[in-house]
Amino acid sequence: MKSAEWARRLPWSIVVLSGLLILLGWLAVARCEQLGAGRFLRHHIFYSALALAAMLLVSLPSYRIFCRAAYGLFLLSLVLLVVVYFFPPINNAHRWIRLGPIGLQPSEFAKVAFILALARYLMYRENYRRLSGLIVPLGIAMLPVLLILREPDLGTAAVFLPLLFVMLFAAGARRADLAKVAAVGLLILPLLWTQMSREQKSRVTALFDQPSPHESPDDDAYHLHRAKRMLALGGLWGSFLRGPTTDDLAVYHLPEARSDFIFCIVGDRFGLVGLALLLGLFAALVWRILAVAAATREPFGRLVAVGVAALLGVQVLINAAMTVGLTPITGLSLPLISYGGSGLLVCGIALGLVVNVGLRPGYEVTNEPFRYVVSR
Repeated sequence: MKSAEWARRLPWSIVVLSGLLILLGWLAVARCEQLGAGRFLRHHIFYSALALAAMLLVSLPSYRIFCRAAYGLFLLSLVLLVVVYFFPPINNAHRWIRLGPIGLQPSEFAKVAFILALARYLMYRENYRRLSGLIVPLGIAMLPVLLILREPDLGTAAVFLPLLFVMLFAAGARRADLAKVAAVGLLILPLLWTQMSREQKSRVTALFDQPSPHESPDDDAYHLHRAKRMLALGGLWGSFLRGPTTDDLAVYHLPEARSDFIFCIVGDRFGLVGLALLLGLFAALVWRILAVAAATREPFGRLVAVGVAALLGVQVLINAAMTVGLTPITGLSLPLISYGGSGLLVCGIALGLVVNVGLRPGYEVTNEPFRYVVSR
């Protein structure tokens, strides 16, 4: 594809929206440094550059390559989710593979590998339109979910099932069958509860026993209390416009502020207005990704785009909801905003796949698979 044709077809709205969100993430991490939470901005900018480079590189070859490699990539992600247990735990969790200064979080890459594998499985099949045909897709989802829960990482594991349902719905599964599967899922929740760690259980129970604003809990409700306090300090306009509420930095203490609770940092810095802008940018990004899916005639590319839109949407909703006490506190980052190399890199890869699909919407299913159709 010539450079002029590439530039014309490129879904610029996705690139621009992603860039704006990354810039907002820089400002939030810089605020963390101001509050004495460590010096991470330089590394965060480096990881952001890697994410943008990954987006570009993934968009260059035809996405048919990723279709052929989908099952292999998914198998590799499962292997890495097992290998992670052979490395020393960090903060009592087996989530990272560390090779010297380089750290890799396999559960982040498993999200994209799952999207690719499920999209390939669903692209030409009809059996998922029957209840019995949903068993294999459900099994594909449960493999990484069970491995990630054992790390333990409740937040990342919680992403896969909503992702599965959205992709099945987009592929044409019947609503009644999806409702039956959801009902079965509710029935096995007690079994899932028995497999959760004590810490994971405490975060769920803390949701139903939230302290009042004047209390200072030091138990499992501590993180939620500090998160709400940080949002309250931001007010309507945030410290960027009206100045900080107090000069006492201890008041702004929030554990994992640069990653899991970066949403609260945005609220402190830019207030309720800034949070509305943040959620608006994410909503616009998801809408543009779904527009790419709607314009794509080839089923694999369409399902990949829907999967990425669902991945971003679900993560944003869970991350934002946990900071205000609507869902349990989980270790789930805010896409493109939170500090973290693996998370940013995976976001870049996922968005690169969408850009790739947007550049090549003319692949169609005919007697000659993936034959390119020249638009007139």
